[in-house]
Amino acid sequence: MLKVENLNVYYGGIHALKGISFDVSKGKIITLIGANGAGKSTTLRTICSLVRAKEGKIIFKDKDITNISTDQIVKMGAVLIPEGRRIFPNLTVQENLDLGAFVREDKEEIIKDQEWVCKLFPRLKERLWQKGATLSGGEQQMLAVARGLMSRPKLLMLDEPSLGLAPLLVKEIFEIIQRIHQEGITILLIEQNAFAALKIADYAYVLETGRIVLQGTGEELLRNEEVRKAYLGE
Repeated sequence: MLKVENLNVYYGGIHALKGISFDVSKGKIITLIGANGAGKSTTLRTICSLVRAKEGKIIFKDKDITNISTDQIVKMGAVLIPEGRRIFPNLTVQENLDLGAFVREDKEEIIKDQEWVCKLFPRLKERLWQKGATLSGGEQQMLAVARGLMSRPKLLMLDEPSLGLAPLLVKEIFEIIQRIHQEGITILLIEQNAFAALKIADYAYVLETGRIVLQGTGEELLRNEEVRKAYLGE
């Protein structure tokens, strides 16, 4: 579904991504793990054209999307849930959800999708007319994911969805990610919580200072001694 080839990205004089290549197969959960500054968020932002690549190609559904606009990428079905939630705090939950569907015109299907996301996130259904700023951190993260789902993605990219959440909410967010995946949506997940990410991942890549240094199934990397020492606190 998604193929990244020899991606090189610079921020001024900093070489942030150094020729990374990886695949995201349709119907799978793929995760990128690594320390802060490894290039994980830059990778997702480049896929979405929020950052421009100096070299390399990004192929989505057999089309080169390296230089097309972010809104066109969303229309094609690749959607990013950014780090830090980035909801619209002065808008209601309902208005945030409506904005998630801004590229769509199929009104009846939009209504059905809102019913679906309200089943996924029952707490949001109770707060549709509440402003985003008044939600708890966990509820804001749920709203960010729900808003992304309203665009009906084929590929959902999640950047640190568990960041700053209490352990019980982290568990709930990962359960929801698996439920979204069961609906047939392909997932590309970035996480500092390497253990939780690898447990649900079909395949995983380890980034270090802009390079992919290890890859394998989630199970393989959970058993890998280097990964256990560096990312699992062993």
